[in-house]
Amino acid sequence: MAIKAVAIADSRAAARADIGVNSEFDLAYIVMNGLAAVVACYGLFENSPAVVIGAMIIAMLLGPISGVALGLVDNNNDLLRKAFLTLAGGIGVVYVVAFVLGAIHHDFPLTDEIYSRTAPNFMDLMIGLGGGAAGAYAMITPRLSVAFVGVAIATALVPPLASSAICLARGDYRLAFGALLLAFTNIVAIQVACSLVMWLSGYRGVWEKHRGRQLKRNLLSVALLLILTGVLGTALRGLIAKEVYEASVRRILEKTAHKGAYLTDIRFEQTATTAIVVAVYRTPSPFTPEEVGSLEPRLPMPQGASNVELRIRSVPVTVASKHG
Repeated sequence: MAIKAVAIADSRAAARADIGVNSEFDLAYIVMNGLAAVVACYGLFENSPAVVIGAMIIAMLLGPISGVALGLVDNNNDLLRKAFLTLAGGIGVVYVVAFVLGAIHHDFPLTDEIYSRTAPNFMDLMIGLGGGAAGAYAMITPRLSVAFVGVAIATALVPPLASSAICLARGDYRLAFGALLLAFTNIVAIQVACSLVMWLSGYRGVWEKHRGRQLKRNLLSVALLLILTGVLGTALRGLIAKEVYEASVRRILEKTAHKGAYLTDIRFEQTATTAIVVAVYRTPSPFTPEEVGSLEPRLPMPQGASNVELRIRSVPVTVASKHG
């Protein structure tokens, strides 16, 4: 038992030392995060998921987040202060580099890889919590250290920061805020999950002596997590309602009785009171206003709208057979 206790103490000491080293703000940290921002930006511009994943692996932001987590539960103010400043500096490096590249390439169109990071929801929060817990467990379990690469991919930090900076450089503040919220969500979720796993694994400082203080130290993180849960849960419900509405509209329009018509595209627009559905059909004969008028009342009413307007674009096609 004594040997096992010594081995556990040595393992914890080694983990604390590694986390302390990974929380340093040094030249390697600056260079790697700067390069991660460059790779992420061009991966986002190129709409390449593989390149974006490469940026996630290069980045070194998970280290100081784990330092903040350990500093909170281990009652180590020096580590907490150092890791927090290192994290803030790394975020600044990524954001400045991405903003400059976004300004230089302001004529590049925004891609799906960028848009996908501008509307976070509850699922992103759960990914951050799961990834943070896995990352903490990998850090304090030596034989699982290789799993840290997978954690870096799952808990993406640099791509949403880069997306936010690119959008900000173009003056699109709504998209920039959405991407920044995703990055903030990941950071809070990773830190809370890391703190919980480390605390459960025995990284508690002098718990009995400073129990009240340690609970207060983690209160802010828990409060932020609860606020994000409410905000992102509402966003998820809105997303689900939108997907259900669009799927139901598509099913109705695909069953049109117009002879030879084939639905090829459907777009949804929203004004203050009206939901506009624009359907594109390939058809031998165009839809008449009467046919549009008969289809429109069958469409469901979305949330937040008092009226639905259907617009059909008929793309003429020629149908031929051996008979003519």
